[in-house]
Amino acid sequence: MPALPDEDPPATAPADAPTGEDAVPEPAVVPLTEPAGGVPDVVGTPEGLAEVVAALEAGTGPVAVDAERASGYRYGQRTYLVQLRREGVGTVLLDAMALPDLSTVSDALVGVEWVFHAASQDLPSLADNGMRPSRIFDTELAARLLGMDRVGLAAVVADTLGLGLAKEHSAADWSTRPLPLEWLRYAALDVEVLVEVREVLAERLAEQGKAEWAAQEFEAVRTAPPPPPRVDPWRRTSGMHALRDARRLAVVRSLWQRRDLEARRRDISPGRVLPDAAIVAAAQALPRDVTQLVALPAFAGKGTRRRAETWQAAVDEALALPDSALPSVRGPRSDAPPPPRAWADRDPAAAARLVAARDVVAELSAHWSVPVENLLQPDLLRRLCWTPPLPATTAAVDAFLADGGARPWQRELLAERLATAFSAAA
Repeated sequence: MPALPDEDPPATAPADAPTGEDAVPEPAVVPLTEPAGGVPDVVGTPEGLAEVVAALEAGTGPVAVDAERASGYRYGQRTYLVQLRREGVGTVLLDAMALPDLSTVSDALVGVEWVFHAASQDLPSLADNGMRPSRIFDTELAARLLGMDRVGLAAVVADTLGLGLAKEHSAADWSTRPLPLEWLRYAALDVEVLVEVREVLAERLAEQGKAEWAAQEFEAVRTAPPPPPRVDPWRRTSGMHALRDARRLAVVRSLWQRRDLEARRRDISPGRVLPDAAIVAAAQALPRDVTQLVALPAFAGKGTRRRAETWQAAVDEALALPDSALPSVRGPRSDAPPPPRAWADRDPAAAARLVAARDVVAELSAHWSVPVENLLQPDLLRRLCWTPPLPATTAAVDAFLADGGARPWQRELLAERLATAFSAAA
């Protein structure tokens, strides 16, 4: 069992830190308003891409990478703009609409570290464009492992470099063409100092003995497989928890599926085609014709009314289903443990293990200033407590955690302590 160090790594100001008039004011944050080399032109031709690839290959050091999507505007999570910055090259903006195949960028950067902030958000969509890094550094994940209170990019830049970074265009429609100058400035600034932030965070990780932890976490993010398709994704419709009978659930399913087809066809975010509130309202009212449907307040919008016959047809299909074809009210079966609130009645021993395990994780979280969810995935902890290996030896617990995807550093910290806690709880 790895021993806890004699002194905790400081996560917050000491209790006797000066306050009030004696407190030292926080250093002022200097606004970062303009890229050092100005706002570059967007590259959108094969010839321009070839020049960029040659420059990136000749550059030095890590490359900062970011991607902009149009979530809430377009269907899916396609990348519309890619930003890169590397020493000797400067900042590059690539139009991923005009250049959907960016695999040559990856080819030019084999073996080079790609620096992201929240890499898990960008890697899947970049892979669709052929961009796959061979190694990464994630500044958001590093900030979490360091126990920083705020891990958004602006907060991390302020903490590490004392610079203020505006985030006003993060939710913009990046499929817009041409892109406004202010948006391009924002996009360029997102990678302006990312490598410098990486250097500060890497130094802090080394000081706290967490560099290897971070390396394992980064590799886990880089190599993570795509998530499996959701079972019954229509069950995530907001507000449908109030619906208790199968017929109304069938209406939700039918409308959701019709909306998804329409959204995909038009390349529009499903919520802009038909809001969730309208789907739930129709399921509650069970309209028998278009007149009843458009009388619902949720269908008052022009676009919704214009396609009222389409939506009513989906409702009619659900109303005509035989009982045998209706969806289950309970939802699909899951192999996940039941909600922890039910454990005390269903399996008191498992409930005792969960309490003991959470105490172990909470103690380590406080000691190392690492969020509990980064010490161990909560779902994996619950599965271990609900169906532990028997006997729950250190080796058995370690194997269980490894099978669940826990990294070596997590298992080294937790396996023996959890086995001991289970033994005491028994």
